[in-house]
Amino acid sequence: MPTLPWTVPNRPPRATEVHVFASRFETRTLWGALTFLVRTPGVWRQVKSAPGAYGASLKAEPFKRTFWTLSAWESPEALKTFARSGTHAPASRGLSAQMQGSKFASWPASSDELPVSWAEVRRRLT
Repeated sequence: MPTLPWTVPNRPPRATEVHVFASRFETRTLWGALTFLVRTPGVWRQVKSAPGAYGASLKAEPFKRTFWTLSAWESPEALKTFARSGTHAPASRGLSAQMQGSKFASWPASSDELPVSWAEVRRRLT
């Protein structure tokens, strides 16, 4: 699973400000990477039906034990609600001991700029 393509659960209005969120996770071991991969489908199903989700993608580099996420939301509150509920909440808590390093970035963008490029995500997270 190298990349889950940009998926649009809810189409945002044109020329609207959205909340973009990106993350980079590195697991301590290959077992941690496998655990991350096993939990991904449940979280991916959740994001596809999440209120306020305007788009999401995941880039997995499991042999490097690194995972990149990109999502766009109606608001920071919509993202927080998603992160604290459904499959995501227990998955993230369960993976915390497996993590070696995590980086996060968020910024406002126009809905017309979606999806943000992976080059932009990497620039903001490295």
